[in-house]
Amino acid sequence: MKVVLQRVTAASVTVDGVVVGRIGRGYLLLVGLAVGDDATTVRRLAAEVAKARLMPDAQGKMGVNLRDAGAEALAVSQFTLLADFTKGNRPSFNGAARPEVARPLFDLFAQELGALLAARCRRASSAPTWPSNW
Repeated sequence: MKVVLQRVTAASVTVDGVVVGRIGRGYLLLVGLAVGDDATTVRRLAAEVAKARLMPDAQGKMGVNLRDAGAEALAVSQFTLLADFTKGNRPSFNGAARPEVARPLFDLFAQELGALLAARCRRASSAPTWPSNW
């Protein structure tokens, strides 16, 4: 499992012209689930993200977590984080969990993070998934 965390002043995800997720100040999280990931892995990373002290404190230094900052998180499923370029210029996504495995784990990640942040976690509900032709 990989999570790319981007601190943002605002973020949104639009699919086919429709906003499917939006937050104000907080973290935009790109979440890639790998083959072999399980609920234990998901819960551990949700806890790590919730505890990360990357929001500014009163002095403007990174030292406050999302919950204490009153900020939000937007989680976006992103299988392309598991791209493998070791065999040339065309990436392999064999390390990414299949959609039928990844979707429930992604939902669990958002649910766990939401519980840890007192429901300040949103998920992009129609985020792109693994294309059927890959």
